[in-house]
Amino acid sequence: MKPSKSIVVFEHEPFHFKEEHKKMKLDIALENYHGDGTPFFSLIRNGVQFNQHVGVLKVGHTTIEVLPKADRSNEKGVWKQLLIDMIKTVWGFDVKISSRADLKLKNTTVLDLYFELYVKELEQLLHRGLIKRYNKKEGNLYALKGSLQFSKHISQNLIHKERFYVKYSNYDIDHKIHHILYKALKLVELHYNQPDLGSRIGTLLLNFPEMPDIKVTESTFESINFDRKNLHYENALQIAKLLLLNYHPDVSRGKNNVLALMFDMNLLWEQFVYIVLKKNIKHKAVRIKSQQIKEFWRSKNTSSRMKPDIVIETNNTVVVLDTKWKNLNKKGKPSPEDLRQMYAYHRYFKASRTALVYPGEESKLINGNYTPIHDDESKLTCGMAFISTHKDIQQWKTNIISFVKENFLEIID
Repeated sequence: MKPSKSIVVFEHEPFHFKEEHKKMKLDIALENYHGDGTPFFSLIRNGVQFNQHVGVLKVGHTTIEVLPKADRSNEKGVWKQLLIDMIKTVWGFDVKISSRADLKLKNTTVLDLYFELYVKELEQLLHRGLIKRYNKKEGNLYALKGSLQFSKHISQNLIHKERFYVKYSNYDIDHKIHHILYKALKLVELHYNQPDLGSRIGTLLLNFPEMPDIKVTESTFESINFDRKNLHYENALQIAKLLLLNYHPDVSRGKNNVLALMFDMNLLWEQFVYIVLKKNIKHKAVRIKSQQIKEFWRSKNTSSRMKPDIVIETNNTVVVLDTKWKNLNKKGKPSPEDLRQMYAYHRYFKASRTALVYPGEESKLINGNYTPIHDDESKLTCGMAFISTHKDIQQWKTNIISFVKENFLEIID
């Protein structure tokens, strides 16, 4: 494993190539990768401009971490850990870190998180025992087995009367699921940074049977059917899918392969707030739903739908929350498009209250009233809800729960 160079930037920041980056061909690698249609950054003069996507770009032996930022803090270590904790919360990851946790976390990236998870899943699969599947094979055998492939038998065995070219089914561990997992394991071996993972990866490669290399696409995973026998493979296959489909090998030089694990921060913030509320607000009169869809326009051949981020229903009220990962300044105001969207939620979801939910340096709710057009609209409001971020993920979650309870769910003690 060659030492990895690390670059850390915040979302929406420009990154300019220095002479050392150009010597490593980092500029060419990112320009070529951008040519594949990547949405994570745009090209600028002598550099790249990152957007709302956060995570890790591994280019050759260089790791570029793009971190979220919702306040004036420039503490990259804090936001690195918060990003990892947000991802753990949203996807329910439970990574057991060694006793040297504080030392490890200083250098841990999102990529390391997934590598750790993947290695852990494979270790569990091997301990449990790899499943067998029937798979079709063909070849020259010394015994007649399955169905004889007559044309190939004649062409290949004209002078070998003792052989039979046959097509047959074999019940073993050499099948597509294990081909995928082995390919992802080889990818992890190529890109891991944490020394502690090296020995575990080596042990896995010794114990996991070598599999043929296959071409993996989206359809490869879509063709896998889960049943009672292989359901415990689902987590490993999900991580393998994430890794393999976001790997872009450098076919021209072979030195600057790109592995991208990037997340749209708007979606991550939405899912984070929803999961925190869903898991922690338990009340028989409260129902918290995500992505509720309603149709609001239709023509002969098409239609359009609306889909708020979070809908909170009680026995007699409906609250619609729409999350926005934006850092509004003191004089900031919602965009007209966001306000019109919230007005539509009032009408179509019969919401008593709506609010745009932002991360903030302090928790506060600023209510605004829609100008009434009809008598029944006199109480339509849209608030700007700012929920205080915190460097400790548990305190941040507490801030979210307390804010929603105090401002939107008066029925909860």
